[in-house]
Amino acid sequence: MKSHPISKRQFLIRAATATAAVAAWEPLLSIAGGSTSPQWRLDLAGPWQVRKEPGEDFFPASVPGCIHTDLLASGKIPDPFYRDNEKAVQWVGEANWVYRRTFSVLGSVLGADRVLLRCEGLDTFATLLINGREVGNANNMFRTWEFDAKPSLRPGENTIEVRFTSPMPYIREKQVKRVLYEWAGEQEPKGRAWVRKEPCNFGWDWGPVLVTCGIWRDISLVAFNHARLEDVSILQHHSTGAVELEVQVLGQVVSPGPLTAAISVSYQGKTLASRKTALQDGRAAASITIQRPELWWPAGMGKQPLYEVSVRLLDQKGTLLDRTSRRIGLRTLKVLGPDKENPLRLEVNGVSFFAKGANWIPADAFANRVTPEILRRYVEDAVAVNMNTLRFWGGGYYEEEALFDACDELGVCVWLDFKFGCSSYPAFDEAFMHSVQQEAGDNLRRLRHHPCIALWCGNNEIGLMIKDEWSASSMGRADYDKLFKKLLAEQVNLLAPQANYVSGSPDCGDTHYWQVWHGGKTFDAYRSFTGFPSEFGFQSFPEPKTVRAYTSEADRTSVVTPVMQWHQRSPKGNEKIRDMIPNYFNPPKDFDNALWLSQIVQAYGIKIGAEYWRQTMPKSMACVYWQYNDCWPVASWSSVDYFGRWKALHYLARRFYAPLLVSGLEDPKTNTIDVFVTSDRLAPCLGRVTCTITDLNGSVLENTSALVDIAPRTSQKVKTLNLSQPAQTAGASNLLCWLKLSVDGKTVSENLVSLAPPKEMKLLNPNLTAAAAKGYNGFRVAIHADKPALWVWLELDGEDARYSDNFVHLPAGASASILVRPKRRLSQAEFERALRVRSLVDTYA
Repeated sequence: MKSHPISKRQFLIRAATATAAVAAWEPLLSIAGGSTSPQWRLDLAGPWQVRKEPGEDFFPASVPGCIHTDLLASGKIPDPFYRDNEKAVQWVGEANWVYRRTFSVLGSVLGADRVLLRCEGLDTFATLLINGREVGNANNMFRTWEFDAKPSLRPGENTIEVRFTSPMPYIREKQVKRVLYEWAGEQEPKGRAWVRKEPCNFGWDWGPVLVTCGIWRDISLVAFNHARLEDVSILQHHSTGAVELEVQVLGQVVSPGPLTAAISVSYQGKTLASRKTALQDGRAAASITIQRPELWWPAGMGKQPLYEVSVRLLDQKGTLLDRTSRRIGLRTLKVLGPDKENPLRLEVNGVSFFAKGANWIPADAFANRVTPEILRRYVEDAVAVNMNTLRFWGGGYYEEEALFDACDELGVCVWLDFKFGCSSYPAFDEAFMHSVQQEAGDNLRRLRHHPCIALWCGNNEIGLMIKDEWSASSMGRADYDKLFKKLLAEQVNLLAPQANYVSGSPDCGDTHYWQVWHGGKTFDAYRSFTGFPSEFGFQSFPEPKTVRAYTSEADRTSVVTPVMQWHQRSPKGNEKIRDMIPNYFNPPKDFDNALWLSQIVQAYGIKIGAEYWRQTMPKSMACVYWQYNDCWPVASWSSVDYFGRWKALHYLARRFYAPLLVSGLEDPKTNTIDVFVTSDRLAPCLGRVTCTITDLNGSVLENTSALVDIAPRTSQKVKTLNLSQPAQTAGASNLLCWLKLSVDGKTVSENLVSLAPPKEMKLLNPNLTAAAAKGYNGFRVAIHADKPALWVWLELDGEDARYSDNFVHLPAGASASILVRPKRRLSQAEFERALRVRSLVDTYA
């Protein structure tokens, strides 16, 4: 294989330190303590070797990992995210690969009752050998596999090999025999639904085609005597002032003898209660009542207290055989289906709430590069903009514990799709269905205790392609029902009987609305319906720093150069972004400003929908836009790009998702603006709404203020502004309506409404000035505008930073203060040289 230098584009190995920087080989570990421990674990993660079959030389590899990151680290492939290098690495997914390593085993371990090879993630078709002897096979990326390793092991040095076979020949062979209808782009190989592998691994309308293989999660040897814990489930029974926990324990028993489960519940390090119960036929159950429980609430509604349920497995002498724990939140969380009076809605602890959030996709095309720190940052950034919901979309993979842990801790409710999306699936194949059953069981057992999970959903959008019979453009209804309404529903009912399950999205009463992006409608179309919008969106480009990371200078002459088009996977997507701009804004003056203006357009459009659905609460009970994040640097629907840089949409989400919102619904035909106040709070409050009408010079034409009783969890129209007189005098396109909501003397929401789109406004130069003051946690920048300034944003030229706010509107004579935290330490002079302050007028030609 040709060698490719990787130093030029280190951004591609973002988080690769977690992959390439491997730990030293660990000796045999005792997890229960002492040399006579009945259970041991040998971690097989770390340095491995890999080679292409047949017969090429081995080179270094890392586990967990994948073949692409191993090839990158060794300089054997070019950076697939740079320009159109993706084309040059398609051979990787077509090849077969062998991973190997050596390890040592103490002879005493081989005397254990069971010695298992435990694989928590094999991608995807794999044959496993120890010392040349086959111990098992895998064919599902989403399953946890265990194989009997004891007959193949020997004292001292051993060798393990994992041989991965490309799924591509298998897919093509199956497609020849029977085509499975799917929605797929030009570059995407057809037939992905034949294999249980991350669907978007084969590309999507925002993602690359990079068909991976490898040991993508932990792998270890597990040895134990007598018995071990196989499963622990926890049910909650709520009553006034108490929650009864029903703890069910399943043991894997391999030799006779009495066994006891010791169960305890603790909160903030203090044990609240404990029970011991004997296992009968490998099973035990106990009930523990928690008095005066601290309930778990979504973000913005209360706190997120977490209790720990611990289980120890003891033998007749009280010797510890195994132990595990689950962290839970005490809450009821229901999905209430639509009826004649109400839309689909979520209810927590008896309180229905408006779901505010976005759709989550895999955070990297290579899952092993996603660290717990990256996942935590995403959840923190969701809560920072007042989100309480993320929909984990069905075309990715079942995410890491770290993501669910962060959602538990920060109060983000998860709509969790099983991993089926936009394809018909072979439910007529018994082996396929058996594999899905095992997959569902593995992931339900792994994740069901997380309080953040609001519901499990069978699939994404497959209900839109079903008909009574199979055809070249449909999945048969009977097979759809067999998979999504029977098999998966039964698994949820069996393994998580208190969980919510729906067969698909948008089957359950939610709405996927794509008439704006795919149908060419303008943003006003979002105001044509109410309910539970769980998918809708409009694309934008990432900011210039991100675009420069994957382009050459020649690629940046326009947004439709070949490489800019390559990093756009929705048909005519760049043209759609470009062509939407004239509906609302004036043309951008150059390439960089086309990128920035695309973000402003995206934010402008999503805000229209979000505010309308909040205004129409309870007829609408959600706004979950597509999409939150990216898996590579690309033009897409995301509000946060691949590098974690917030787009304009994400900053605006903080405002349109505010717990208390003042917003307006304009009617240019009558020159009126309806003013709404929306509350997600659980308690009433008294607020003051101020409406100020100015012209584009900043002169105040009207100013009104009124007290408003704000009821909890409601939206109300508090005023209708009739602007006929100033519109006649100054012209509708010369008017700006500045809204402010104050509670207890503090401004809690501000907004700007106009009767005309920005393109019709002859905005003046606002004469922006900025003064920076250095503090212990960054630079505080004070921005002042002489004239009205719309979409004012800060940027550091050549530097990354975090901004407390951006893309703000400033009335004439007003100031804003933004905290800027550069990624690296900068002096005052360096910061001031890098600082750029711009507004909408700066984007125009």
